[in-house]
Amino acid sequence: MQQRNSHNARGIDVSRYQGKIDWKAVKADGISFAFVKASQGQRYVDPTFITNAKGAKEAGVLLGAYHFLDATNVDTAKVEAKHFADVLDQVGGAKALDLPPVMDYENNPGNLPKTLISAVALAFLLELERLTGRKPIIYTGNAFATNFNASLGGYSLWIARYSDTRVPSDTVTWKRWDIWQYSDSGKVAGIKGNVDMNEYDGTTDELRERFTKRPEQTETVTSGSFVVNGKQVGKTLLFNGRTYVPLRVLANALGLSCHWDTSLKVAYLNGAKLQFIQLVEGVAYVQLRPVVEAYGAVVSWDSKNKIASLKTKGDK
Repeated sequence: MQQRNSHNARGIDVSRYQGKIDWKAVKADGISFAFVKASQGQRYVDPTFITNAKGAKEAGVLLGAYHFLDATNVDTAKVEAKHFADVLDQVGGAKALDLPPVMDYENNPGNLPKTLISAVALAFLLELERLTGRKPIIYTGNAFATNFNASLGGYSLWIARYSDTRVPSDTVTWKRWDIWQYSDSGKVAGIKGNVDMNEYDGTTDELRERFTKRPEQTETVTSGSFVVNGKQVGKTLLFNGRTYVPLRVLANALGLSCHWDTSLKVAYLNGAKLQFIQLVEGVAYVQLRPVVEAYGAVVSWDSKNKIASLKTKGDK
């Protein structure tokens, strides 16, 4: 998976273990977002949830919430999703959060096989989305992520791997992280003791743009030009500020194979499944930036003329 970036948004996640938090001090220390623990299992509610949620919002920290999953079968997973949704209602519901609700699934108390782990996860995620109207995020550890199959690849990934140098390992389902929990021993103003540290793959503005857009809002789509090594090869589409280019055009530019699975609506580049795609008039468009970073090319964006320029390896 990709490295961290100095321009990425910084965040924390907290629970009752952090005690009383001075959220204004947290914000002043450069923290842009926070996930606060809401619930666990079928009944538990974190006693600091409401206080932390209100404090973060009032301080201007982008707010999300998470549920620690204990379920060992599909039915209890749905019960836990209902419990989480009910707890979120105490702060105005999932739609009142800045960031999507999170399923924290990181261990296997029932000793389930991989197929059932994925089934339990999917049952929770689908039920939670049905109840709240928001598509959740998956949080898990790097080792545990290998238990999840391709049915979960459409969900954003928040992954834990505690290291300053070693990036999370690729899995069959994910090749990139959206949020990386890189430390469990961080120090932040306003919090006594250690706190989990996180980084979003993008700036604070990009984080806000990506997740605070409500489903009922109309997407802003504009078009531009795609230039590779100085030659125009196709067009770009901008979906809410993110640049997409035709899959086949990008593959040709990078000298890679590509495949579009019509039945599953899934795009592959060099055999790897791509997470960010848009299907427009029968053409698969893929988000440019993540692919460029993965394959070592360089891209620039001319906002005035709406031109995305790509320079591949070896081109001067």
